[in-house]
Amino acid sequence: MARGSSGETAVDAPAPASDPITDLGLVGLTLIWGSNFAVVKWALDVLSPLALNALRFPLACLVIWVVVRATGPLPRIRKRDLPALLGLGFLGNAAYQLLFIYGLDGTRAGNAALLMATVPVWALLLAAVTREGTLDRTVWWGVLLTVAGVGLMVVGGSGGVGIEGASLRGDVLMLLAAMSWAAYTVGTRPLSLRYGALPVIAWTLWSGSAVLVLLGLPSLGDARLSSLGVGPWIAVVFSGVFSLGVAYLLWYRGVVRLGSARTSAYANLVPVVALVVAWYWLGEVPTGIQLAGAAVILSGIVMARWGGRWWAGKRASRAEVGSGSS
Repeated sequence: MARGSSGETAVDAPAPASDPITDLGLVGLTLIWGSNFAVVKWALDVLSPLALNALRFPLACLVIWVVVRATGPLPRIRKRDLPALLGLGFLGNAAYQLLFIYGLDGTRAGNAALLMATVPVWALLLAAVTREGTLDRTVWWGVLLTVAGVGLMVVGGSGGVGIEGASLRGDVLMLLAAMSWAAYTVGTRPLSLRYGALPVIAWTLWSGSAVLVLLGLPSLGDARLSSLGVGPWIAVVFSGVFSLGVAYLLWYRGVVRLGSARTSAYANLVPVVALVVAWYWLGEVPTGIQLAGAAVILSGIVMARWGGRWWAGKRASRAEVGSGSS
């Protein structure tokens, strides 16, 4: 994750009864994002984090540019919105990706996927702080469960709490990455409502990518690209074209066609896919504590995102029964 685009909150139309093409695309998105953690982790064995970002992000920009050209011109951005757009591009692509890539370099791919899955929880908290949303008791319990699960993941992966832990630094960076992406998601909401999700995705991706490429240019000189085998180049193309480019568009289509709630349900399967792929491909066998942390994190996410709606529905049903409604 990455994990979710700025377009998640822009459109929330009623979901159609059946849209198999879009659903199939979201299954593909789940497989792409879930596999990407292991793919990037593997590529980091032969490329530095900065060099890898400098290679994969231009590919993502090219994919988005092709789609924008095919769908029509971008709307003109008001001058007063430019600072926010550029700032969000830095936060959601440059800062987030630096935290993500260095975090993944320092922890397990499975850890990274589960920690990134906490994005919706931090987004809910931030939305409440900025008064763009409210948190009921059930959501708070979900938040607490998620934080507890993160603690179990960190302790289980590092063999104990302490700066000497093998993956503690990477876990902390990945958690900060999740928080930064949550802030980007909440921050882009008003811009997405004003200009549409795709233009906001395009402008923030392009502006953030410029920073990443500039930072990565010196590392590219030391990367000995001519001596790279086919495998690393396939990893770069997969991560840039599919995980950053095509997956964004599949997510955007899902939000537009199915609504954010149904689309997000697919995204919650990403850490499951990531754990399986990392276990099979990278040999990352999770500890018992990590598995417990994974279960607690996923339970907290479900409670935070849907628990409040479920309880509200139960209360409404009881009220109807009590009032004699049929």
